[in-house]
Amino acid sequence: MTEHKVEIAMRPDGPAGAEILGFRPLYQQVKANFVRRLVDGSWAPGMALPSESQLASEIGVSQGTVRKALDELAAENLLVRRQGRGTFVAEHDEQRILFRFFKLMSDDGIARFPDSKVLDGTCGPADAAERTALNLQAQEAVIRIRRIRSLGGKPLVLETVSLPAHVFPGLENGPVPNNLYSLFATRYGITIANARERLKAVALTPDQAEHLRVAAGTPALEIDRIALSLDGSAVERRLSLCLTEEAHYQSDLR
Repeated sequence: MTEHKVEIAMRPDGPAGAEILGFRPLYQQVKANFVRRLVDGSWAPGMALPSESQLASEIGVSQGTVRKALDELAAENLLVRRQGRGTFVAEHDEQRILFRFFKLMSDDGIARFPDSKVLDGTCGPADAAERTALNLQAQEAVIRIRRIRSLGGKPLVLETVSLPAHVFPGLENGPVPNNLYSLFATRYGITIANARERLKAVALTPDQAEHLRVAAGTPALEIDRIALSLDGSAVERRLSLCLTEEAHYQSDLR
């Protein structure tokens, strides 16, 4: 049982302020402790973390246990290890989002972050699909943002972003940046940890086709994404209609 042995993180004579971490494998308990710090904003995007030895002393575990927890969070893109500089809370910068969340790539194989043009932003009662996706009750409001995303000046994606209004109050009234996930983190303290996507082939309606400057009935790839925050809450539904004549969906499997 050496690999999965669970230590007791705090004893009566343990370091002051150490936390009782329970009886799961210890590195997972430490990881959960660190995730809570990300969730409550104690560790903010871009922040440099204390050293492994400092964290180990604070929690009352070995430095190796702290390192394993930090390594897992780095593998999940929540932390960034920088050689010679330390460990930092990941930011939703364009480069990170490009390779993790935006999977549409032009057929020339060059990864580019798309331009964005907002069509409209509204707030109103969630429809049935939004209530299901975001775990909302009847009559709860959502903010809806519709925008066109382009590569090389050519419209490629018609996107509808639905957000719980109580999580992102007032977002529909201000400027909507291209990089929404950075805005979520900096203004609202919401970090997107991962997402679930469903893909489906569809034909564009006349209204959808007009926005994308193609004929009605043109085939498109529909991507229905639910983005989850660090605590596992569904905080965004993003429905994207993508033209694939000169682009493709790329997913790197590991």
